[in-house]
Amino acid sequence: MNRTTGTIPRRRGAARARSLLTTTTVLLLLAAAALVFLVPIFWMVSTSLKPNQHVFDLPIRWIPARPLWSNYPAAYTTVGFTRYFVNSAIVTGCVTIINISLSALAGYGLAKYRFRGRQALLLLILATLMLPLEVIMVPLYLTVERLGWLNSYQGMIVPVAANALGVLMMRQFFLSLPDDLIAAARIDGAGHVTTFLRICVPLAWPALLTAAILIFQSTWDDFVWPFLIISDTSKATVPLAVQLFQSAETSNFPALMAVSSIASLPLTALFFLFQRQIIGGVATTGMRQ
Repeated sequence: MNRTTGTIPRRRGAARARSLLTTTTVLLLLAAAALVFLVPIFWMVSTSLKPNQHVFDLPIRWIPARPLWSNYPAAYTTVGFTRYFVNSAIVTGCVTIINISLSALAGYGLAKYRFRGRQALLLLILATLMLPLEVIMVPLYLTVERLGWLNSYQGMIVPVAANALGVLMMRQFFLSLPDDLIAAARIDGAGHVTTFLRICVPLAWPALLTAAILIFQSTWDDFVWPFLIISDTSKATVPLAVQLFQSAETSNFPALMAVSSIASLPLTALFFLFQRQIIGGVATTGMRQ
């Protein structure tokens, strides 16, 4: 009895020690991963506040003795960022709204309607995830050229206004909604459109917000497609503006880092404002097959 009684506390202590060791190891790994991602960002901000002649000083001075905050307004006025921010806002906003609307409709139809070829259609949509823009950009460019959409907002918006990832996220979320809820709405006399807009869409806000943020981020950062079809700098987006500034100021590293920091501000603010919704939306999406 005494031997058995003494063994149980030791086993519990060993289990607690293993659990503590596992938790500590995971936290250290996460901290190391966070450091890997944060160091380049910190170096970018630090460089943007230095004089150009001290950028490559060794040892590296991570915090400048006299930060040059004037680098930011100087870079902003040199590039004329206001126009490029407006262009990016128009393109990104339109793409996000259209994409979310199409994704919600397609995801709802694939999740809640039974029709022949539904699985084949879903596989076809998912297959487009394996086709990067580089594979289809030549025929896509020729199509946009024939439509007369070069150097235009519609040329940047329409070709990327649908996204298979958004359809998949919305389908997975709508699958988690009970069919009895939709059946009850139908019994009460609600039609298909009313059921979708008044019952399903309000419940899908976490997934809608998560998909919208992901689409917003990818569209705001997109460089290749606008670079292909935009030659008029008045229609250029923020990534194109950064590239133009880099070509003109190849040796002015503080100004270049200041421009890059300014370009990343909208996405940084978006993440900090909606990080809880992003995590919640990802956690509640994709629970069913």
